[in-house]
Amino acid sequence: MVGFILGTSEGKEFLSLANKYTDKIIVSTATSYGGELLKEYKIHHLNTEPLDKEGLKKLINKFNIKALVDASHPYAKEVSKNAREACKEANTHYVRYERPGVLQVIEDRRIMRVTSYEELENILNKIDGNILNTTGSRNVKKIMNLNIKNRIIHRVLPSKEVMDELITMGIKPEDIVAIKGPIGYSLNKAFIEEYNAKAVITKDSGIQGGALEKLNAALDSDIDLIIIEREENKNNNIFTKEEDVISYLKENNFI
Repeated sequence: MVGFILGTSEGKEFLSLANKYTDKIIVSTATSYGGELLKEYKIHHLNTEPLDKEGLKKLINKFNIKALVDASHPYAKEVSKNAREACKEANTHYVRYERPGVLQVIEDRRIMRVTSYEELENILNKIDGNILNTTGSRNVKKIMNLNIKNRIIHRVLPSKEVMDELITMGIKPEDIVAIKGPIGYSLNKAFIEEYNAKAVITKDSGIQGGALEKLNAALDSDIDLIIIEREENKNNNIFTKEEDVISYLKENNFI
């Protein structure tokens, strides 16, 4: 068996390519919504709940997974850490797919980069006006804990689970935009105008994640774009193309 941790928009591409060679595939996603998007493919087993290291080890051992492809979001550091450690302890081959970034080489007076939430707090406290947060629901609590005085509008996935979580945190409904990404340039710009945002917080989620559309909408609106940068990945077996992952698995007789 070969396993995939899929938390990005590339999931369909991975399974489409892998199904040319095998249906002995175990897939793990963090949400039932993510799993629903993949049900048309030939999968032996689909897990739709978040797994910690021990959960991943149980999955690996139960289905005798020989290679695990970690294609989780490039900012899902804890997921990747758990996957690496689970593979090491279960003596399973770990392969990392990482969506390439696109914002790291772009410079503009309106672009600010941070590597931590402490840096983010310093920047946000200097901004006069509303802020549009597009980093996802898993980072809302981190931003709330900064106690920023500004109104912050959070753009998140439109799932009941996410909405319940944000409401429980105390986020007002009028400060939530629930919409499935990636979002195009025009809609990004419309959100900026609708909420009179003076800054956008984003991750470098690559072309597939709509990073360029957010960049262009912010710069054309003459507002700040705050980029939370990725940590450098020093792992072996890192690929940035889906077809290269599948080729690697085939060449090494994992599929």
